[in-house]
Amino acid sequence: MRFLVIGGDAAGMSAASKAKRNQADMNVTVLETTTDVSYSACGMPYNIADHGRIMDDLVVRKAEVFRAKQGIDLLLGHRATSVDPIGHAVSVAANDGNRKEFPYDKLLVATGARPIRPAIPGIDLPGVHVLKSLEDGRKIKHDLTSREVKTAIIVGMGYIGLEMAEALHARGISVHMVDLLPRVLPWLPQDMADIVSKELTDHGLELTFGAKLTAIQESHGRLRAVLDHGEIDADLALIAIGVIPNSELAAAAGLALGPKNAIAVDRTMKTSHPDIYAAGDCADAFHIVTGKRVWIPLALRANRAGWAVADNVAGAEVKLPGIAGTAVFKVMGLEVARTGLSIEEAQEAGFDAVDTVIKSRSRAHSHPGNQTIHVNLAADKATGRLLGGSMVGREGAAHRIDALAVALHAGMTVDQFFQCDFAYAPPFGPVWDPLLTAANQLLKNL
Repeated sequence: MRFLVIGGDAAGMSAASKAKRNQADMNVTVLETTTDVSYSACGMPYNIADHGRIMDDLVVRKAEVFRAKQGIDLLLGHRATSVDPIGHAVSVAANDGNRKEFPYDKLLVATGARPIRPAIPGIDLPGVHVLKSLEDGRKIKHDLTSREVKTAIIVGMGYIGLEMAEALHARGISVHMVDLLPRVLPWLPQDMADIVSKELTDHGLELTFGAKLTAIQESHGRLRAVLDHGEIDADLALIAIGVIPNSELAAAAGLALGPKNAIAVDRTMKTSHPDIYAAGDCADAFHIVTGKRVWIPLALRANRAGWAVADNVAGAEVKLPGIAGTAVFKVMGLEVARTGLSIEEAQEAGFDAVDTVIKSRSRAHSHPGNQTIHVNLAADKATGRLLGGSMVGREGAAHRIDALAVALHAGMTVDQFFQCDFAYAPPFGPVWDPLLTAANQLLKNL
C-alpha cells in the first residue's frame, strides 16, 4: 500500500503516524511545502507575548523523529503542483529545483488554510503581518525584537485578532483594533459582546467598528492604515480577518468543493474520488445540529479526521459524526466560549429558535473569589432540542462549554439537559450550576 499525504501539519501527520501504527509495513510518504511539521499553532499568540521564549518551543515533534522512529518518508520543501486522480500520481516541485512524480494507491490532501490578505496597496510592506504558520510567528517575533514597536493596529476581531491583542498588550504595545463589523464577536448576544468590548477598552485598547481597510502606507518610517473614514498610524500591523481553505490543488484535480470552497468529504473523509481523502482546515464537515455541510477549521477536528483517514485507508471503516464548532479563547481576564448555533444561526438554519441569557456566579455565592458568568442557551421551540450556546466570564466558562457540547452531540432537549446530575462544591460552582440555571430559564420560553 502506497499512502501519500500532501501536508505535514495536524491532519497530515496524524494520518501518517496512525497509518504506520495500523500497518507497520505500509509505505507512507508525506510532502510538506515548508520546513515545519507538527507544531502547536494555537500557542503562537502566547509565545509571542513572552519575549523570553523562542517560537520553536511550539514544535511538538521534529521531522527526523517521524523518519527515524516511525519510518515515515517525510519530505520537507516539497510542494505538490498537481494531482492526477486517473493516473494515481502527484507532481511535485522541490525547493532544490527538481520536479518529481509520486505514485499512490491512496492519497490524503491535508493542505490546510491560509490567512486572507486583502488585495490593497501596501499589504506586503515590511511590518505588515499575518499569523497562521510557525514561520509567520517567527517573523512577528523577530520584528518585535529587532526594532522598537510601541504601537500596533490589528485588523479583525476574531479569535486570532483578540488573542494577539492581548499578546501585544502584554509586551507593552498600544493596540488599536479595527473591524468591518459593527461589534465584536457577532455570534454573542449584544450584552455579552459588550462585556468583551469593555474588557478590551478597560485595558487601554482602542476599538473602531464599521471601518474598512483600504490601503497601508509608509509614513516617516511607520505604517499608516488608511480606512474608508480616517487613518491610523502604527509601528506594526496584523491582518487577522480570517482564513480560506487551500483547496485549489483539489479543485484543479476535479474534486468536489463544499462550503467556502473547502474540499467536500463524506463521513469517512473521502472526497468525490474514491481513492482520495481530505482532512484538516482544507476540508468541510457535517454540523451535528443541522446535519448540513459546514467549514469550521479547528484543531481537534483536524487531528481526529487524520486518524479516521488512516483507519479507513487500512480497511477499517470509520465514520465521523460531525462537529459542533466548539471553541474557547481568552480575552485579557475573560474566558469566552461557544458551541453549536447562535440564535441567529439557528433561525437561518430553519429552526423556530428561542434563547435566553442569564447572569450567575462561577462559585457558590459565599465562597471567596466567585466571579460573574454570563450564559446564553438556544433551543428549538418545536422540539425543545438544545441548539447551542455561549459563555463569558472570568472563570468557569472554558470547561463548562464542554458539557453543552456533549449535550449537542447527544441530541438532548433542554429538559433532559436540565435534569443532568452536575457535580457541586462551593469552590467550583453554585449548587445550581450556571448551565442548569440557564436551561431552567430557557424552559420557560419553550
